[in-house]
Order: sequence, then structure tokens, then C-alpha cells
Amino acid sequence: MYDKHNKYHRFARMVLLFIISLSIFMLVWWGVATIAGTPAIPTPKMTFDALINLIRHGDTMTGVSLGTYVTASMSTFLKGFLLALAVTVPLGLLLGTFKTLNELATPVIEILRPIAPIAWAPIFMLAIDYKTGPVLVVFVGIFFPLLTNVVFGVKKIEPSLIDAAKTLGASDAQIFTKVLLPSTVPYIMNGIKVGLGIGWMCIVAAELYATPLGGIGFLLAEQATAGYWPGAYAAIIVIAALGLLTTGVADYVHRFVSKQMGVET
Repeated sequence: MYDKHNKYHRFARMVLLFIISLSIFMLVWWGVATIAGTPAIPTPKMTFDALINLIRHGDTMTGVSLGTYVTASMSTFLKGFLLALAVTVPLGLLLGTFKTLNELATPVIEILRPIAPIAWAPIFMLAIDYKTGPVLVVFVGIFFPLLTNVVFGVKKIEPSLIDAAKTLGASDAQIFTKVLLPSTVPYIMNGIKVGLGIGWMCIVAAELYATPLGGIGFLLAEQATAGYWPGAYAAIIVIAALGLLTTGVADYVHRFVSKQMGVET
């Protein structure tokens, strides 16, 4: 009974703080827009009117619905994310397990990692195509934070756990599925959450180069180029909502997978 009351109290406090924080942000936004007096900083009301119009009527400049833009961005984002996940998790487990392999790969990784993922956007767009390019930009954005977390997670595993599994007769496959993978789940999920945020920044930057129907990034660039700033800010709100949605899903999956594997979060 106490735990239930405590959870309710924490939830109510979280909601209250969220409302206060959002209210302060809106007041500051309104104040800045009013004082600046420039069309480039619309008021919250102007922005949300543009957002409602975008939801109801779509992009009046191209006749494309908001759902079409969102679907295009989500499709590109999902492809890049799944590609990064499929490549990075096995690679990270290998690099974390085999010291020599890690030492060989580290110089190349450290050379490429500081390069901003969005720097690859024009190269991928022009050298490959406008369809595959954004996927690869998202892949690069998610690749390095996820790889770093997976390798770190493997290195944090107590050697005694692996030795105990071997003593009990566990095969290499069993050690991988019962020791390595479950122990690195929290680190994998942390890398995913960081990568998701970077991935959304990458896809928006990539879509700035894209042709019509290129996604939310194209919508943002189109509205800003036309000087319709409320529409541009409305596109930013949509991007923020999609980012929150994906990180929320990641948190849920994290808790579910950790619970199934018996890993504390």
C-alpha cells in the first residue's frame, strides 16, 4: 500500500514539475518573441496555430500531408537505426571480448568518431542517392555512441562470471547468450537512447538536401526558405515529438528486455 502511494506521489510530482517547466518555457518564449519583434521568432500562439493548420490541412505549399512527411522520416530513421543495431552490437561484443581485435580497430574508430555525422550528408547524397544517403547518415550517427557503449559494457563484465560459466560446462554460445549479452543490455540500451537523439539530428540535416517528400527536414527547410517562420517552428515541434516518441519506446523496450533477462535497471 505504501509503495503504491509512493509511486502515485512520484508520478504526481513529475507531472507537476513538467507543467511548471513547460509554462516557464512558454513564458520565456513569448517574452523573447515580443521583445525581439522579428518575424524569425514567432510567438507560441502563432506557432501552434501553424501546427494545427499543418495537422489539419498539410503543407499548403506542396499539398503534401503531415503524415506523408512523418512516414518518410520515420521510414528512413528506422532503416538507419536497424542497420546500425545489426552491425554495431555484434561488432561491439567482438571488440570488447578480443583485446587484439579491439587494439587493431581503435585507431580507425578514433579517427572517424570525431567527424560530425552531418558532415557525411552531402557526400552520401551526391555520391550515392537521395534515398539511401539519409539512411547512411542516420547509421553513422547511431553507430559510434552505440559501439562505444557495447564495448564498455563487455569490458565491465566480471571475468569471474565467465570463468564460472566455463567451469559449469557452458559452451561459447551459452556464454554469449547467458552472460555477455544480458550483462551488456543496460549499456546497449543507453547507447541506443543516445544514438536515437543523434540520429534525429542527422536525419533532419540529411533531409535538408533531399527532394520534395524528403521528410520533416525538407518541410522545415521549405518553410524557412519561404520565410514562413511559424511553419518552420511547427516542423521543429513535430521533430521534437518524434524524438520523444522514439526515446520513450526505447525506455519501454529497455525495461521489458531487462525484466525478461533478469537484469536490474
